[in-house]
Amino acid sequence: MRDRSLVNRVKAVLNELEDSESLEALSNMKAMKGHSEYFRVRIGEYRLGLKRIDDGVRVIRFLSRSDIYRKFP
Repeated sequence: MRDRSLVNRVKAVLNELEDSESLEALSNMKAMKGHSEYFRVRIGEYRLGLKRIDDGVRVIRFLSRSDIYRKFP
């Protein structure tokens, strides 16, 4: 990515995710409809797709807003 402010925002979300005790505690976090183990985080015009797994969370996708709902989950 060439946009340094976007990179910094993604890093901030990942750090917040690392420090958080639950997914629901994160800002801009929403569960994906119809998929109880999948979540997305809004970062401007982009979305970070996450999956809850047994021992934590896995980052699956980072896509634009128009693509995330077609390619995730």
